[in-house]
Amino acid sequence: MRSRLLIGAAALVLAAFVAVYMLWWAPGPKPGPHTVVVQQGSTIAGVARELETQGAIPGSARTYRVMARLFGSSDPVQAGEFQIPKGMGGAAILDLLQHGKPVQRLITVTEGMPSIIVQERLAASPYLTGPLPDVPEGSVLPDSYGYERGTTRAALVAKMQLAMAREIKALWAKRGTDCPVTTPQQAIILASIVEKETAKPAERSLIAGVYCNRLRTGMQLDADPTVIYPITKGKPLGRRILKSELEADNPYNTYRITGLPAGPIANPGKESIAAVLHPAATKWLYFVADGTGGHAFAETLSEQNANVAKWYAIRKTRGEM
Repeated sequence: MRSRLLIGAAALVLAAFVAVYMLWWAPGPKPGPHTVVVQQGSTIAGVARELETQGAIPGSARTYRVMARLFGSSDPVQAGEFQIPKGMGGAAILDLLQHGKPVQRLITVTEGMPSIIVQERLAASPYLTGPLPDVPEGSVLPDSYGYERGTTRAALVAKMQLAMAREIKALWAKRGTDCPVTTPQQAIILASIVEKETAKPAERSLIAGVYCNRLRTGMQLDADPTVIYPITKGKPLGRRILKSELEADNPYNTYRITGLPAGPIANPGKESIAAVLHPAATKWLYFVADGTGGHAFAETLSEQNANVAKWYAIRKTRGEM
């Protein structure tokens, strides 16, 4: 009789253990990765209801709360978006929500991206919240920025602007004396032109050297991207510049004004800013496209005219003129 009682008790203990295991430690029932969003101030009870609704846990939300109270940590759950892998059980889910890292999303600002496109990307993200603040041209540092679901657009813009402020401060402190820019903002303005003029990293300091020489001698910059900026706010023009646009009277048209334009025409990367603060030592005053994606440089106008003639010949053979 006693042995039967012991066997029965052991069976009950085993059954209880199996039940607890299935409800708490066993792989979850949901067949694929899924997302759980935990709102600020959420409790385990609220999370349990969400997990039950999603079918991510066996049993009910009430059972999950009991299991969490008996076998889980008493730490609060974090706010954020969490990716739950396939088969993750209740115990592991709770640990993830309490101690894991929320999903990080990325938004990338490429070198030379104008603020109008930065603003469009921020506005279009369904995972950011709140109104979109103004993003002055040249105020954000090109980079990839991580953010969590629910981050405000204002907070992300502030993060981008702080990165630019820190970068220009560090670069300005180590600047050379070969370019006549007198403030960090002037360096950003000129760097934004350099950024728009060449897609070849090796040419940045050469282009910067040309423009620094022009500024030093009082020549106009004659930079096409500055003519385009008031028309498109930095987006591609998609056609040739019109004569009327080259003659337009505005503070960005460097064919009409002497010196730098009124402000940046894009958000320059740190390499272009560094190129302006450490330009190549050269006597070049001119450059023109060479047909390979780069540029031909010249010291005199006659050399420039010869390079322009070569470029026109290349364009004619391509059917572009």
